[in-house]
Amino acid sequence: MKVLIACEESQEVCKAFRELGHEAYSCDTIQCSGGHPEWHIQDDVLNHLDEGWDLMIAHPPCTRLCNSGVMWLAKRNLWKDMEKGAIFFKNLLDANIPKIAIENPIPHKYALKIIGRKYDQIIQPWMFSHGETKATCFWIKGLPLLKPTNIVEGREQRVHKLPPSKDRARLRSKTYPGIAKAMAEQWSIA
Repeated sequence: MKVLIACEESQEVCKAFRELGHEAYSCDTIQCSGGHPEWHIQDDVLNHLDEGWDLMIAHPPCTRLCNSGVMWLAKRNLWKDMEKGAIFFKNLLDANIPKIAIENPIPHKYALKIIGRKYDQIIQPWMFSHGETKATCFWIKGLPLLKPTNIVEGREQRVHKLPPSKDRARLRSKTYPGIAKAMAEQWSIA
């Protein structure tokens, strides 16, 4: 299967699909940190949507779309940034790819109005062998809902408690290995 992992610099999901023998590529405007530049397209993913992909898993930037930051839209007049982010998200959701899963935190109503529909599923890391909380929504097209693989104890909020730093946003956006493995195992046979 030919798989595009959009907006992924870590290559966590890309590597999970590669381990199962799929032709998977991460795509991001920044250099990859996952150790496999030969599997990375460093460009705007919108330039690559029509390249015959069977499946796309996308992780678009959530900074202006997620519910946790909604108060800043008016306080800092970030409405244009939010609109731009939501249109990018919608372009991914509407891509001519048979199977699509888009991952993002819980969105606010302003972003949902542009995106056009609510998410299909919310998962947590503790459902996939990581004892932490981080509500993750999926918008799904042509795929089944992701099923929990290993429900564990612990409800830590490690990613929410990270101190301010230049890497904070990148660290908070990383996909947990257990979730990446579940995506590859469940969605490569869907």
